[in-house]
Amino acid sequence: MSRAVWLKADDTVGDWEQRKRRITAGLEAGVDWVLVDRADVAKVRELGRVDVAAFAGDDVHVIDEAEEEAAEPDAVIVGKHGEGDGTVDLPSDFSGSADLTTLRRTEGPAGSYVRVLGPGYEELAEEAARDADYTIVVGEDWSIIPLENLIARIGEETDLVAGVQTAEEARTAFETLELGADAVLLDTDDPDEIRRTVDARDATDRESLDLVTATVTAVEEVGSADRVCVDTGSLMEHDEGMLVGSMSRGLFFVHAETADSPYVASRPFRVNAGAVHAYVRTAGGETNYLSELRSGDEVQIVDTAGNTRETIVGRSKIEKRPMFRVQAEVEGDGGTDVIETLLQNAETIKVATSEGRKAVTDLQAGDEVLVCYEPVARHFGEAVEESIIEQ
Repeated sequence: MSRAVWLKADDTVGDWEQRKRRITAGLEAGVDWVLVDRADVAKVRELGRVDVAAFAGDDVHVIDEAEEEAAEPDAVIVGKHGEGDGTVDLPSDFSGSADLTTLRRTEGPAGSYVRVLGPGYEELAEEAARDADYTIVVGEDWSIIPLENLIARIGEETDLVAGVQTAEEARTAFETLELGADAVLLDTDDPDEIRRTVDARDATDRESLDLVTATVTAVEEVGSADRVCVDTGSLMEHDEGMLVGSMSRGLFFVHAETADSPYVASRPFRVNAGAVHAYVRTAGGETNYLSELRSGDEVQIVDTAGNTRETIVGRSKIEKRPMFRVQAEVEGDGGTDVIETLLQNAETIKVATSEGRKAVTDLQAGDEVLVCYEPVARHFGEAVEESIIEQ
């Protein structure tokens, strides 16, 4: 499931300058949606590209088609100044709800906004979820009105958006009942809290890999080949790198160039990943050929504990360089399997071993290297139920 962060920036936040500062911080942090009043939609679009939801309200006066398009939100939200936020008393029968009637008559993507002030508001949220693309629920006290109730009762026909004020609350919302909320609506002016909430969103989507050791059986010079340096748009930590290899079932952990050497300065954005034919692991367990990587593509960064994150490729640099063939044996369910890869013959290229990071130029038979072993066949980078021989 892909999670999302919504940022609340309507007139309850303050004047436009206050709202603008909050929205700008959200855009810089990478929020997915901004929730504003209808009159502010065009202003938000001038600040940057982001999905904009707007509370239903008075139509905005526009002059031409361009202004009309800019003023049109990506989703209309019903419930502010109505039954949803307690401004209007709840009807005894939801069939007479003005909020629900407005929601059902709204064309295009629409959602409901409900402050859970008591059991009746829970019921209103559940009823609205039948028709809403997005069901926003803001709990005044989640210890009294548990989020679990809404997650359990609201089906997959709507995206459940839970109101939060901190990144810690966002983590709880994403993890509740294991399923978690689909998104959070964050109400804060703190840029650091906004960034931490976006980080919490990203962490929920990341894989955790079970990396294993393989025993090196051969390291031999094989001449020159076209080698790929993957320069990313992110700085990597000392224990991070990428998973690459000649066989998709067994990918070697290759460190980022985070360490200085006597010959070159560190390049913490770079992984010298191997020859053009090799696979590199991407999000969700898919792979790409190194030769296919282009600026803007997404690749997976992994650390030695198996934690992953995604980053974008800034450039892919291909040059002819002398290479080593590294071969290793790994234990799988079907017995011992042989995997290998080509890595540049240079001391700046380091792999993770049971003794710590080690230059490929110092690698020798008997060393234990860190690998990701997934004995599956692949077709166009995706795992398939098929017998494929790689040698």
